[in-house]
Amino acid sequence: MLEDKMANKSTLDDVFSNRTGQNSSVPCPFTETRENPLKKYAHMRQSQLGDSKPYYRSVLWWSGVVLMGVGELGNFAAYGFAPASLIAPLGCVSVIASAVISVAFLKETLRASDIIGGALAVMGTYLLVTFAPHASTHITAHLVQRYAVSWQFLIYLFLEVILFSILLYLYKRRNIKHITIVMLLVALLASLTVISVKAVSGMIAESIKGQLQLTYPIFYVMLVVMVASCAFQIKFLNQAMKMFDATEVVPINFVFFTASAITAGIVFYQEFRGLALLNILMFLFGCLLSFIGVFLIARDRPKIKTENITFIAMGKIPGRRSKDQVQPEAKSNTYGSLAAKLMCNKPGPQDDS
Repeated sequence: MLEDKMANKSTLDDVFSNRTGQNSSVPCPFTETRENPLKKYAHMRQSQLGDSKPYYRSVLWWSGVVLMGVGELGNFAAYGFAPASLIAPLGCVSVIASAVISVAFLKETLRASDIIGGALAVMGTYLLVTFAPHASTHITAHLVQRYAVSWQFLIYLFLEVILFSILLYLYKRRNIKHITIVMLLVALLASLTVISVKAVSGMIAESIKGQLQLTYPIFYVMLVVMVASCAFQIKFLNQAMKMFDATEVVPINFVFFTASAITAGIVFYQEFRGLALLNILMFLFGCLLSFIGVFLIARDRPKIKTENITFIAMGKIPGRRSKDQVQPEAKSNTYGSLAAKLMCNKPGPQDDS
């Protein structure tokens, strides 16, 4: 009987943790599948083998973490050598690769929408690479300082701060928890992230080439902006993943992030200067195809099936309405009447057998 109680408690703890999103050892099925299938494969393999050791002691899981780190490092380095308006939309390639790897390793079903979405994303990627601006200027400290005080960026930054303040007021004060508001907050922060990441990466690249840029204060200003914007961006994104389904968050985040990154590249780094109108239209058309492709791949993804366990509402838990009686009564070292009753009715050792 005691073993049954412990098993039921463990099961209920899993239900509560999955509902609140606070069980860090159980990753979100969609995010792990879309972003790092190897980590998700490690979790599934460990569960099937009945291995009770923590997931962070798995070599396969750490392989996924290392590969993800290498990918992010490559993405960071890419901003130093190519326009931001080209790097950001190419994120759809990771979605396609994750879908292919998920079918091969995680044995997910290949749907017709996956094939169509992948084809559209590939076509969009081709148009992006073909018609995007390819001329990338050398990012130096003097150039970043000049761009930072340009009138177009100051107007853009002012409008972004105003919009961010309004959205934050609606989200925090008015308690409007709409997915568009949360994802716009993430996108506005992502715009600053792209600007600062490209500045930091570009100045590091120039320093490696022999022109030291790390002695200028603007480098450390951009470094602080990069870390802060990334931290708050992850915070709001995690909140969105807890409140909404991942099949909604991932495609909307990709669209908003790409749009903000392109806008940041155009306004701050003036990447579309001198670009022909046909190139701009075809570039935007490639972005549209990529957006549709990611949406088709992300929508209605199959979820991990869980046991049908009856959920106990908090209002049905005994003692909720009399919780004041559980605390010690005034001028007494003993607990209240409700606690005393529970202690009197506690089963003996013979009842647990």
